[in-house]
Amino acid sequence: MDTQEHRKLLQELHDEINNIRTVDEKDGELLRDLEGDIRALLLRSEEDPVELQPSFVQNLEGSLTHFEVTNPGLTTLISKLLESLSSAGI
Repeated sequence: MDTQEHRKLLQELHDEINNIRTVDEKDGELLRDLEGDIRALLLRSEEDPVELQPSFVQNLEGSLTHFEVTNPGLTTLISKLLESLSSAGI
């Protein structure tokens, strides 16, 4: 996790999650988990490159499916991040 592109996409995703106001309990739980993972990655990537955990990628994939209908902006950012990670071999 050492490219500026990944960091930029993580920051955009973090900002989008923080702008979502109306959520049900399940949405809120998924968003809190993602936001926490992203915040930790952003903080750690300021100093050293960070290896992504497979669970983070799985959470992104699950969130993509879950928010596909209810939040297209969020799913677009998740999709861009997943594509970028895949292109980098992650």
